[in-house]
Amino acid sequence: MTDVAKLAGVSHQTVSRVINGHPHVTDATRARVTQAITQLGYRPNTAARALVTGSNRTIGIVATGVALHGPVSTLYSVERAARQAGYSVLVGVPTSLEEDAINACVRSLHKQGVDGVVVVAPLRTDNGDIAGLAGELPLVAVEGSPAGDLAVVSVDQVLGARDATSHLLELGHREVWHVAGPLGWYEAADRVIGWRSVHEERGIDPPPMMNGDWTARSGYAAGTVLAQIKGVTAVFAGNDSMALGVLRALDAHGLRVPEDISLVGFDDVPDAEFYSPPLTTIRQEFSEVGVRSVEILLEQIESGKSSTRRFSIAPSLVTRASTATPGG
Repeated sequence: MTDVAKLAGVSHQTVSRVINGHPHVTDATRARVTQAITQLGYRPNTAARALVTGSNRTIGIVATGVALHGPVSTLYSVERAARQAGYSVLVGVPTSLEEDAINACVRSLHKQGVDGVVVVAPLRTDNGDIAGLAGELPLVAVEGSPAGDLAVVSVDQVLGARDATSHLLELGHREVWHVAGPLGWYEAADRVIGWRSVHEERGIDPPPMMNGDWTARSGYAAGTVLAQIKGVTAVFAGNDSMALGVLRALDAHGLRVPEDISLVGFDDVPDAEFYSPPLTTIRQEFSEVGVRSVEILLEQIESGKSSTRRFSIAPSLVTRASTATPGG
């Protein structure tokens, strides 16, 4: 650092301010220091800096359900937001999706010296044990319980399901069948609430709910049943993978989308626009989930105070060729 200061013509303290992102440095000075750092190939000693500042500038992420599009996208978005804020990331994967395993994973990351933890917590628990750790280190839950003493960032799943269902009813369909994800997940349960509430508000008895497990295989099984029920004209699948399975099952039974049955998914996975036909779906803004999670976590890290702040992000309907008026 002394060599950098000498080359840039500034003090040792100024170099430290630039490295730590201090705002009270002029652009010209910051540019000279940055150029000197690059020229000398200087790398800060993170261990030494942690001893001085009491911070490792590291965020922990507890990643559950990592094989699914939503949790994976959330993990990536949090990692990107943390990196942009100047923090590195440690990822912990619990041994199971039970709350005690998630709690143990949080404690493990805490022992490794992280400054705070983002918990991707999609399962329906009260988060009581996890929230109990909020006094020990900054915590944010993504898709966590709306109750309890814990900061939560979530996508408004109820609104997304309402938009999907309303879209189909407004096209003229009498009712919308729903292939739900596992109801132990907040997203699945909230999407059922949204789907059912739109029917009830319009005085329509919702048809029986079909059960899935987020996979295309479970969507195919549900689609096979739906293909044999007379009068089905509209289906809302709980995610795009299950929608793909429904699409394949309908095709196997000689039914066309959207001419015979309209279909809406949820997530807007990268391949959704390349389904045949391109899938109408609900887009979740995972990048904003990451930004807001890290933002709320850093507020706690910098203030030294825990938070129970709630931040809800609105999804959006993406209309493609898989939906049309009945018989269209």
